[in-house]
Amino acid sequence: MGVAACLSDLYESCHDGHASRNKLKKRNQIQTVEIKVKMDCEGCERRVRKSVEGMKGVTSVEVDLKKSKLTVVGYVDPDKVLHRVLHRTGKKAEMWPYVPYDVVDHPYVPGVYDKKAPPGFVRNTADVDPQAGSLARASSTEIRYTTAFSDENPTACTVM
Repeated sequence: MGVAACLSDLYESCHDGHASRNKLKKRNQIQTVEIKVKMDCEGCERRVRKSVEGMKGVTSVEVDLKKSKLTVVGYVDPDKVLHRVLHRTGKKAEMWPYVPYDVVDHPYVPGVYDKKAPPGFVRNTADVDPQAGSLARASSTEIRYTTAFSDENPTACTVM
């Protein structure tokens, strides 16, 4: 019985250590990854879809040919998805750089408006240039001049 007890303890310690290592391993959270991929036809669309469908952790794949957009939902790493699309398809791909037109304060700041963007979308000002965000905001002098003649300002000048 002494040998069997020692072997039993050894077996349990090995499996307890394995379970604790699994608990320490960080799991990916569910994410939505949007990628801009240059696609011309339905064959390109099918190739892009098949490149990421077999990835571990992918739950759904949507391809929009008109917007040249690939949307992957699942427990995946965005960089790995982008690398896989680049490697498997050989097409030019980048993370989705556009945001809806309504989200950006000043969509016509230099570098934000893009003629290649799908309808209703513009480039994100934070992605284009960090200084472009400061260009989009009005300076304190401009704010004083615009609010001086505003109807909402109770101490505004009235010119008749």
